[in-house]
Amino acid sequence: MRGGMPNMQKLMKQAQQMQKEMEQTKKEINETEFIGHAANDLVVATFMGDSTLKKIALKPEVIDPDDPDMLQDLIVDAVNHGLSQINETTTQKMGKYSKGLM
Repeated sequence: MRGGMPNMQKLMKQAQQMQKEMEQTKKEINETEFIGHAANDLVVATFMGDSTLKKIALKPEVIDPDDPDMLQDLIVDAVNHGLSQINETTTQKMGKYSKGLM
């Protein structure tokens, strides 16, 4: 029975270290800016890694009062592009912690 205890302690220590690394990685992601682009940068959406929208930049030529649908579509494209970058980075960086658990 005693032989199993050091292994359990080692596993607990490894789990605590992994949790600490995961928290640090998530913090780094949350502090990273992600930029979503649409139509040659006519619309640019800037996010933080926690998916908070920080800013949207519009080039003047994209603002057409006769075609608001185009502007709406470009904003949606830029936002979705930024969010997909966050998801890809999060999956890439955090995925290493879930390997072998499933």
